Amino acid sequence: MLIKVSIVEDNDRVRESLTSLINGARGLRCVGAHRSAEAALKLIPQEKPDVTLLDIHLPRLSRVDCVRKLKAREPGLLVLMLTAYEDDDLIFQALKAGANGYLVKQTPASEILAAIREVHEGGAPMSSNIARKVIHSFHQTGPNESPTETLSPREREILDLLAKGYLYKEIADTLSIAYLTVHTHVRNIYEKLHVRSRTEAVAKYLRPQ
Repeated sequence: MLIKVSIVEDNDRVRESLTSLINGARGLRCVGAHRSAEAALKLIPQEKPDVTLLDIHLPRLSRVDCVRKLKAREPGLLVLMLTAYEDDDLIFQALKAGANGYLVKQTPASEILAAIREVHEGGAPMSSNIARKVIHSFHQTGPNESPTETLSPREREILDLLAKGYLYKEIADTLSIAYLTVHTHVRNIYEKLHVRSRTEAVAKYLRPQ
């Protein structure tokens, strides 16, 4: 299966490097490379990528607003943040806006390619130091009513597997259901929990009761 990727990066050298990296990888193709959020918002809906690599430090339009607007226009779009910054507030704003993964720019090229494939398969790739920050935030969250009460038994099963790090294909195999059925259940989970990403859904699931 060919994975189509769009890039949003204002640094010309980095953007060209990422384009070459993706086009040189088996099963991946860069369908667009944009130097501004404005250009991305205009052209990505036409390009129909599966995954978008997005720099979190873009000029003019807020990078979080860019994620939010992209997800509003293309709900099925997977957004993988690529950033030189590890600011906690930016991380969580981006994840709440719908980002599906979060990498630092020092990530080796092979790991960036692996992360694109992982997010396409239903994973939520994160650099290890970013993941530690996210997990720490889960532990700091206070008690609340169970956010999963509205979910069906099957949806709870799927959310539990998502929380354990299973990919969509692995969930389908484990539950003996179709891959597309998993996608449908995950969309329903997002709607019922009022979230926009796997990370946010799992955060609600792991919140202490």
